[in-house]
Amino acid sequence: WPEAWPFTEKDFSRSDPSNDKGFYAFPKLVYHIDEPAVSSLTQYYRNNIPAKSDILDICSSWVSHYPLEFPDTMNSISATGISGIELKFNDQLTGGYEAQDLNENPTLPYTDESFDAVTCVVSIDYLIEPVKVLKEVYRVLRPGGKVILSQSNRCFQTKAVAMWLQMNDRQHLELINGYLQYAGGFEPRKAFDITATLPDNGYRDPMFIIEAVKET
Repeated sequence: WPEAWPFTEKDFSRSDPSNDKGFYAFPKLVYHIDEPAVSSLTQYYRNNIPAKSDILDICSSWVSHYPLEFPDTMNSISATGISGIELKFNDQLTGGYEAQDLNENPTLPYTDESFDAVTCVVSIDYLIEPVKVLKEVYRVLRPGGKVILSQSNRCFQTKAVAMWLQMNDRQHLELINGYLQYAGGFEPRKAFDITATLPDNGYRDPMFIIEAVKET
């Protein structure tokens, strides 16, 4: 990545630039990825987030896709998301939630070095200031903590940023890697394709991970 920020305001424009709170005024209590993709993500969390962790799920909703045992095996699970109504339905949040639109205010409402892991599911494509958000993720992570950004190929096209809609899956992962590069303070990132392998039965959502560890 070049030393200077290579993107323009147009790259982060959206066909529907209206306030996102209006878009989420009515709860969307549905999965945004199909069941095999959810299962792959849940298993990834099970294998890669240690017990007794403090976890924050950003851009969260009524479900965080964590394993069922996490509320009992983790120290705390907190979340922030745009819809307080959706978050109220999330029964895995042992640490509570804060309703907040990160496009309106990219500051996370948590103290420094509060979490061991931060997750974000299929939502970074909607952020108009992703580097500011990832700087906040860095701030709230403890040294050696990790951020796990998962991504598929579905989105609300009117709300995704313009350049995202022009990219393929590999380019999306490279873009997320770039966001983390410009946020600073993370070890070299790792990317994983955790797409479920199934017969051709109608399930088609890929699932990718970008994981970054905060430098110690």
